[in-house]
Amino acid sequence: SLSVAPDPVVMSKIRQNLREKHARHVADLRAYYDSEIQSLKQQLEASQRTASSEDLKKINQSLADRCEQLDAALNEASARIKALENKNNLLEKQVADWRERFHTLSSTSRALQERLEEMRTTHKEKDNSISRLQSRLRELEEAFEKAYKLSDNKNTRLKEENKMFQNLLGEYESLGKEHERVKDTLNTTENKLHDANTQISDLKRTISKLEGQLKQVEHENMLKLRH
Repeated sequence: SLSVAPDPVVMSKIRQNLREKHARHVADLRAYYDSEIQSLKQQLEASQRTASSEDLKKINQSLADRCEQLDAALNEASARIKALENKNNLLEKQVADWRERFHTLSSTSRALQERLEEMRTTHKEKDNSISRLQSRLRELEEAFEKAYKLSDNKNTRLKEENKMFQNLLGEYESLGKEHERVKDTLNTTENKLHDANTQISDLKRTISKLEGQLKQVEHENMLKLRH
């Protein structure tokens, strides 16, 4: 089953804190490298006053190489942080899209469920109407038998009762056809509801998977930052 979705406000604060941590980390890296470069420059200035020309060239080249290494390390760290942020944003967008589809299907499922309940109520009412008509039909059959036996004008009575019987029989058959149509519609609606529930289950599993990936990326991100 799908766990309760995190509060959007809480998730927004978490993402904001993560971005602030990224910014502080980059600022700390820059401060560290700037401090080390400044220290190296001071060493270079101090060395220039005491070292020979050849020594100064070696020191200068060594410092230049170290500056390039520090600059490359800083650029690599910034690029990796940017890549992790992009991946994090992409996963957040995918989760939001799947949540929107899930809510849409949930609304459709609720509407189908309500329609199904309405049709079940109508179906029950039709069944009751058919039962009442069957009772009336039996009563008319009994009345027809009595009238046939007791009437002086048997032929006239027979025609009248037969006409009533045929009218009632037609009404009964018409209601029976309507009853079948309601049953078919009810079955179709139940199938749609089943399909919607199946899609909702698939969406729940997909959202859970995406949220797990999002948490994994955030965990990897924090490990990279600490490193």
